[in-house]
Amino acid sequence: MNLAAVFICFTGIVFKVSYASIIHVYGPGLRPKEIVMPARYFFINTSLTQEELYTNSQKNIAVEIFGTTKFKDRCRIWTNVLDRKDGSFIVRYKVYETCYKLLINIYFKNKHIEKSPFVFEGPIQGDQCNCPAPNMESWMLEYGCELSDSQINEDLKLFTESSMQDYVRKVVKKYHKPDSISFCHYVIQDNELFRDCYGKHVGFNMFADNIFLSILRRVKIADLQLVMNLGDWPLVKKTDEILPIFSWCGSNETFDIVLPTYDITESTLENMGRVTLDTLSVQGNIDKKWEDRESRAFWRGRDSRMERLKLIDIAKAHPELFNASLTNFFFFRDKESQYGPKVPHVSFYKFFDYKYQINIDGTVAAYRLAYLLAGGGLVFKQDSPYYEHFYRQLQPWEHYIPIKRDLSDLVERIKWARDNDDKAQRIAQNARQFANEHLLPQHVICYHALLLSEWSKKMHGEITPPEGMTHIPQPKSECDCKLKVSNHEEL
Repeated sequence: MNLAAVFICFTGIVFKVSYASIIHVYGPGLRPKEIVMPARYFFINTSLTQEELYTNSQKNIAVEIFGTTKFKDRCRIWTNVLDRKDGSFIVRYKVYETCYKLLINIYFKNKHIEKSPFVFEGPIQGDQCNCPAPNMESWMLEYGCELSDSQINEDLKLFTESSMQDYVRKVVKKYHKPDSISFCHYVIQDNELFRDCYGKHVGFNMFADNIFLSILRRVKIADLQLVMNLGDWPLVKKTDEILPIFSWCGSNETFDIVLPTYDITESTLENMGRVTLDTLSVQGNIDKKWEDRESRAFWRGRDSRMERLKLIDIAKAHPELFNASLTNFFFFRDKESQYGPKVPHVSFYKFFDYKYQINIDGTVAAYRLAYLLAGGGLVFKQDSPYYEHFYRQLQPWEHYIPIKRDLSDLVERIKWARDNDDKAQRIAQNARQFANEHLLPQHVICYHALLLSEWSKKMHGEITPPEGMTHIPQPKSECDCKLKVSNHEEL
């Protein structure tokens, strides 16, 4: 039974029971007025066993969320509850219109827990509302964002105030290679978005468009311009002139300014939408507890790097330690008879039927790492020159097990994990905690906002979209922004 579909009716009396010692409710979704997201979320943590949570196969925890519109009609809200099978739950809800008097009811054994119902007068805006707060720092504090980030500081320290017009001209001259490189020049002026793209393969501009528009709906960004690389490979080599190009992946050999990948960004913006894999859903769709998982390393992927082929050799030599196979051959088609047969894709959630997960680079960094960390498996991460926006905060032996780039110590490390299960489980738990503190939708939105804000401080002179630039409009919506704006102005 879907928890969100469980509605409990009472005859005029609301029974409240204090379960403060065993039930803890927290998260950004309990601040729906201040923290607008495509899908809001919060957590229910309990100290209950699975047996205590279930009676006759039915969950004793139930949730309902509803509100009213300005015209007192029922507000359109979609609710989803994910059971993490460790006594805790993730509650997600999507608001499709401006709501007033939002109520969140949480029940345990058919009775309201302490502080339930949670009541929010509103207006509670949907994600499409274009109601930007006027002050960035006030908004970031209200939204729960950090005001500084070590990766952003490192990426931007190379650039002083200068004319972006000169930078853009140099970028176009050097990197305009339509067959191999695609990028877009973006301008934000008066909180409106403009762009001009270069190259034959510019379809990925939709990811940059969507996140920039999303940030601009939330908060006013000072006028700026930037160049966004639409490919996987970072571009600005350390042996070349330093030019500011934003990329989804960085490397030790380049100076690109790193954004969260298009993959984790899309999962943030399409949460509870057309994507099914995100750092929240992966936690609520794993079937097995740690002690019930198989003590082998699991891996699936395509043949995008020689080390992936080597992994298959290692797995064939040690079937008691590995379940690893290739799902597609593209780069090494001539070796399919040796490293095949290729196998069908497996649901990512089924990866966690195994305790150990292997993270090996693809063409660049393997963008699945965020989801592997969130899933609470023990991650064996290959040493790599490539990195994503959050790698700087990861610590080996605390959040993952490091392995050499040539995989020569992989078997030894897997054996260590099997012989030290308590330590292995603790590292896996640390990994999930890291994901919950750094890689959830709130964090992805905050990172983009902070990076744009800090980059805007590097601008010099007037920022004006060049003639002929394409204006990217906000989606149409009908929202009541007046009260929202006045609240920000009081900060």
